[in-house]
Amino acid sequence: MNTTTPPRAFPPAGLRRPGRWAVLPAAVLAGAVLGGGYGALKTPQYAAVSYVIVVPAEKSDPAAALGFAQAYGRVATDIAVTGDAQVWAGVTADTLRKSVQAATSPDAPMISITARAEKPAKAVSMADGVARALVLNSTHVAGSTGVKVVQFSRATKPVAPVSPSAPLSALVGGCAGGLLGGLVLLVRPKRPAARGEARHSRQPAAPATASSPTPAVAPAVPAPAVASHQPEPEAV
Repeated sequence: MNTTTPPRAFPPAGLRRPGRWAVLPAAVLAGAVLGGGYGALKTPQYAAVSYVIVVPAEKSDPAAALGFAQAYGRVATDIAVTGDAQVWAGVTADTLRKSVQAATSPDAPMISITARAEKPAKAVSMADGVARALVLNSTHVAGSTGVKVVQFSRATKPVAPVSPSAPLSALVGGCAGGLLGGLVLLVRPKRPAARGEARHSRQPAAPATASSPTPAVAPAVPAPAVASHQPEPEAV
């Protein structure tokens, strides 16, 4: 009677654990969820832009206006803080430094002042306040600089926020998650084969039963006998 236990069958490795490539869609999904949540919860930001231009005074070199425009653009927020821009905008000096940026043009003596705020009206007041501070400061020192700052265009009230929306944030987050997931797949070493597969491949063969024929054993072939050395008879 055959009492041999049949070998245990193991499911394929793909059914026992998820593949390595499951990390990529999981990372994309996590990034999209986090990005969409950030875009939905973050307060929208509005931007307003005011423009000023540097003009030379009488009997001054017109080329000097371009150089003074670059200088005023670098210290625009400092001049606004030391002036009355805080009072006109209704914000603190720290808010002006963080929320206002000035940019200059290499071809024209013009300065653009961009202010960001949670409300459109506050963004407009901050941009115009900094521009007004630049105009007043240039008037006080026009005798020594030979130039003055003039208001070129006042800021207009923004109608749409400049901060990314929730769908856009979700898209950016999904792309970032996919990138990070791909990097993880590249740097993570491959996992060794499962123990079950190795055990299954190393299982010994089933012993022979009574019904299985016994292989015949070939008879041993005796080795040829070595002839003993007989001494030759001596001649008389």
